[in-house]
Amino acid sequence: MAEQSVSPTAVCTARLTPDEAVALVPVRAPCRRASRNRGPVAPSPEEILRVLKLARAHSVRNWAMVLVGYHHGMRASEVCDLRLADVDLKTGSISVRRLKGSLHTIQPLYRHQGVPLLDEVNALRAWLRARNGDGSDFLFTSQKGGRLDRSQFFRIFQTSAAAAGLAPEKRHPHCLKHALASHLVAENVNLALVKQCLGHKSIGSTMKYVGVTDAQASEAARAAFMGLY
Repeated sequence: MAEQSVSPTAVCTARLTPDEAVALVPVRAPCRRASRNRGPVAPSPEEILRVLKLARAHSVRNWAMVLVGYHHGMRASEVCDLRLADVDLKTGSISVRRLKGSLHTIQPLYRHQGVPLLDEVNALRAWLRARNGDGSDFLFTSQKGGRLDRSQFFRIFQTSAAAAGLAPEKRHPHCLKHALASHLVAENVNLALVKQCLGHKSIGSTMKYVGVTDAQASEAARAAFMGLY
């Protein structure tokens, strides 16, 4: 009988923690623009839900990280830099310290009874119950303790996104920021509010998510005229 071959990777990963196994997944390029006439590529709401479901199936930490990143339009480094003191479950708020000159904002933690996967308070409570008390003041820690590196978050998100069937260009955690912006704009949220949610200093950074056709502009103008006269 022929001897069954076993890959060296499979042998190694059998002895690794889940975080170490995920670290073997190569980091891919970030979200790209589909064309010069379109904004950044963003996962759809349905795709976000699929990613969250698979992240939660892996661990409550992964679910909470992806959900916080999506709800507040945060970069991977910003999620990993969150401290325990930045989250206040009693007041239902989170302090978001952004990089690259973006705004530091205090935002609410979102509840969602209709779709439990989107309930940020429950996700964070579940993670804080499971989190090891290793003395670290970082909110999201690795299984060995201490701050979770952003490259680990890259791979965690990519693994869940790939399993959820997302296209390769949507498998970078920065797509969470693009997704939040695109979803808010699609729901006709005031651009000034979208700007604040994303922590943008300039409205020009927010405008890249806006794409309007002639038909949409005409319909909006018609509705406005009907309301005025």
